[in-house]
Amino acid sequence: MNSTLRRVGVALAAPLLAIAIAVVLTSIVLLALGNSVGPVWQVFLSSPMPGVTEAIINDTAVLYLSGVAVAIGFRMNLFNIGVDGQYRVAAFAAALFAAQGWLPGFLNVIFALLLAMLVGAVWAGIIAVLKVTRGVSEVISSIMLNSIATGVVAWLLNKVADRTPGSNATVTKSIPDSSHVPALANLSGGPIYGLGILAVIVGLVYWFVINRTRFGFDLRATGTSESAAVASGVNVKRMTISAMLMSGAVAGLVGMPQLFGQDYNYGSNSQSGLGFAGIAVALIGRNNPIGIAFGALLWAYLNGQSDALQINAGVNASLVNIIQGVMVLAVVIAYELVRRWDKSIEQRHVAAELAAGNTAGASA
Repeated sequence: MNSTLRRVGVALAAPLLAIAIAVVLTSIVLLALGNSVGPVWQVFLSSPMPGVTEAIINDTAVLYLSGVAVAIGFRMNLFNIGVDGQYRVAAFAAALFAAQGWLPGFLNVIFALLLAMLVGAVWAGIIAVLKVTRGVSEVISSIMLNSIATGVVAWLLNKVADRTPGSNATVTKSIPDSSHVPALANLSGGPIYGLGILAVIVGLVYWFVINRTRFGFDLRATGTSESAAVASGVNVKRMTISAMLMSGAVAGLVGMPQLFGQDYNYGSNSQSGLGFAGIAVALIGRNNPIGIAFGALLWAYLNGQSDALQINAGVNASLVNIIQGVMVLAVVIAYELVRRWDKSIEQRHVAAELAAGNTAGASA
């Protein structure tokens, strides 16, 4: 019972401590910048402005997909910074394919999703192959591939752009109306992306694979101790490639809710930076499917309240970026402090049991 209570206490202590640290550090930053603390926290604790709720829900779904893509790599100690490039090339490929209308209705959407996953996986596979065959750090190769993806997509976009007279927008041909995915709900501020349901599906699959399959066990084992995994018969190179391909496949889905639910084309104005936000979301969620959902919601909520900061608190919206950074820092600090605290308790408990055993042996 004591062990169970300790685990529950540790599970609750870490996020509560992270929140406390984030509040304190953010308040210090506000005071240092000469801003009032009260109005800022009042904005964050108030209901979102009209129309913002829908944006928060949509952003949460997209950020969750990005967070899971990063978390798959983290589970094996792989730092996939390349999610940003992977979802860019995947979204461009899916938009280009779906716009042709070669398949009818929703079948067009399904094949576009599969293509996006394939392209994302292939782009991530380059990172994995470089790592296992040449020992190239995935951090370096993924950063370089992000730049390459941005340049390649921009070049191809200019080649295939469907230019509208009188408009400076550079976009692909629009997806046929028959392949538009209906909204899950149409609220006063706008639609809730129909493909936002992908976040739920991916979350469930991620939980099942990581916690209920041999592959997930090998993945976690390799991330915990590569030498121990090798000793137990795990092929680390194969696991590295598999994990990166899975990460890239999920990254390929990041741009799909917006593509089929709002934009219906890919262009220079498409949402960017989602891959890097996914790193923060995965860190906040500690690679746990439920934790990532909390991290995605928190990140989306902070993004959504940025305008309200300017209007109601008179604070520059860029403060949100500072708060988001503080949140990540607070989570890292809090979980490390709680881990050390739990470890010290465990050591004292073991020492007490050993002492009790030695006392009993001496008495006998």
